[in-house]
Amino acid sequence: MATDTIKKNTAGSKSNSTYKPGIASNDSLLKDFFVDELKDIYWAEKHIVTTLPKMQKAATSGELKNAFETHTEQSKTHVSRLEQAFELLGEKAQAKKCDAMAGIIEEGKGIIEETEKGTATRDVGLILAAQKVEHYEISTYGGLAQLATTLGLTDVADILNETLQEEKDTDKLLTQIAESDVNYDASQEME
Repeated sequence: MATDTIKKNTAGSKSNSTYKPGIASNDSLLKDFFVDELKDIYWAEKHIVTTLPKMQKAATSGELKNAFETHTEQSKTHVSRLEQAFELLGEKAQAKKCDAMAGIIEEGKGIIEETEKGTATRDVGLILAAQKVEHYEISTYGGLAQLATTLGLTDVADILNETLQEEKDTDKLLTQIAESDVNYDASQEME
């Protein structure tokens, strides 16, 4: 039965070989979906801006504290870029609760509550939580940038790709911090 549904949904679709980026209709279902997903990541970014300072305060490593501070400022820029994207689309910048990010943020709060203050183990947990955030953002911005290209929204795609690159850079930085000392220091901590 599921196969029948798939066949019905794909019947009459055009082959990818004839597809031309940027020819999607501005009133298409895809554009509606795209705008809805922008609202989702807009909510996420706004909440990240308020969560990162808490993570910064909970961190022990100076390098990690600095990374959280830098990413807080970047996230404020990401919020502004999303507002610019909404403007380019002729849409009001509106947030829609992102259940995935809400869960990741709650998990990060739990790490702070469940780990001992001043330990490298807490820093390991904070890095892990932050990388979960980054990976969600990387997948979201990557997908949205591709959809913007499909819809012929080059300016919006450029904005999303710029943020995507910053998210990837932050993820790499967090890995470097973990690998430089934090993970080793945590492995030496005793109960």
